Amino acid sequence: MATIAQAIRLALHVGETRLGVTDILGEDVGPPLGGVFTVTQGLKTAWNSPLDERGIIGTAMGLALAGQRCVAEIQFCDYVFNTIDLLKLAGSSHWSSMGQFVLPMVVMTPVGAGIHGSLYHSHSFDSMMTHIPGWKVVLPSTARDCYGLMISAIRDPNPVMFLYPKALVRAQGKDKIPGEPDNPRTLSKMIDAPLGDRSSWIPNWPVLPDFSIPIGTANILKSGCDLTVVTYGRHAPLCHSIANKLGDEGISAEVIDLRSLYPYDWETIASSVRKTRRFLQVNEDGAITNFGEHLIRRITEELFYELEAPPKLVAARAIPGIGLAWPLEQATVPQPDDVEQAIRELANLSA
Repeated sequence: MATIAQAIRLALHVGETRLGVTDILGEDVGPPLGGVFTVTQGLKTAWNSPLDERGIIGTAMGLALAGQRCVAEIQFCDYVFNTIDLLKLAGSSHWSSMGQFVLPMVVMTPVGAGIHGSLYHSHSFDSMMTHIPGWKVVLPSTARDCYGLMISAIRDPNPVMFLYPKALVRAQGKDKIPGEPDNPRTLSKMIDAPLGDRSSWIPNWPVLPDFSIPIGTANILKSGCDLTVVTYGRHAPLCHSIANKLGDEGISAEVIDLRSLYPYDWETIASSVRKTRRFLQVNEDGAITNFGEHLIRRITEELFYELEAPPKLVAARAIPGIGLAWPLEQATVPQPDDVEQAIRELANLSA
């Protein structure tokens, strides 16, 4: 099955050949590198920008306002913070012009820890991004979801922030993208650039049928009745694995991969909470003004009398950064033991 890197590359290929993408821009996204995580290898419209995040976002806005359709990459989300004012302008353009302006632009950037990235390559951006009105925000956890949501992001007439978990970028998916070869090695030979000289290399793209995943739809990874675990990004497969483990011990956790942070699938969340009457939100962003706190607030307001236990959040510690040493990173970002303990405590908490 495709990896997340390959899935994004396949979606961008469909974007530039069938969906009108005119420019894929960012630091090192063009030849010969094709992106730090290789998500833009072999794409005809990919070109290298200067090392200037504000310039990348500003250029994308200009292209979109001029009627082009573009995808801009910020190499790591740690470097997108100095573009907040531009993101705010992009998000408000359609509203402030009473619908006269559209900005068909996607900004993609890898997020989260898990690669020993230390202070400058380990941040999350999900909570911050959901504070900027006018943007749709997605953070998938699988290759198939990355492909399907990127297609929807490209088609959208207004800005979409496409976040993806850098720690999972090489993980092979379990579910096929429609049209991809059955053998992962076959796909690699077709679309992965060789080592060394790439000057004459041309990818052999598979023929992919029309397929997308609507923005704003969650995915129930595991059904359960004792508690609801809502998560996304890197922690989705982790929560799923722990829920399966605890299922053997009689704890039935329902695990929901949110996939889209805005708009998000409130109907799926609410239906699950009404069933299980307990709620846990897991992510790796900082615990203060965390996106999970918003979900907890809404659940408390709208589903208070459905609850049998206080909602719980498992998130990263509210400290300035993440240390390079592995024990420091483990102590900062939620680990499997943290999630397992939270599920056990919440499932066993008396009403």
